[in-house]
Amino acid sequence: MTGDGVPVTVACRVLKPARQPYYRWLERPVTGAEFEQATRANALSDAHREDPEFGYRFLADEARSAGSGMADRTAWRICRDNNWWSVFGKKRGSIKKAGPPVHDGLV
Repeated sequence: MTGDGVPVTVACRVLKPARQPYYRWLERPVTGAEFEQATRANALSDAHREDPEFGYRFLADEARSAGSGMADRTAWRICRDNNWWSVFGKKRGSIKKAGPPVHDGLV
């Protein structure tokens, strides 16, 4: 905000946030949890780029061996959010067209 020439007090008055959280964010724009999640996503991305035919469990094992420990559920969530899945695809439901009626409709 101040880079655009707008004073912080005026911007906070217009946008309605409190000044203290803004200054806290300005001091540290990326939290530790966000940084850790980005590190885990990078490890999974590297493993997926090397072996695209494997699913999230194998990718989580590869990321753990590279030093980025995480649970399988965390790996699944990151893979789901980034649309990373096995090249073999997912099973799809079988859609069958209905055949001819067995009996006449006697109503």
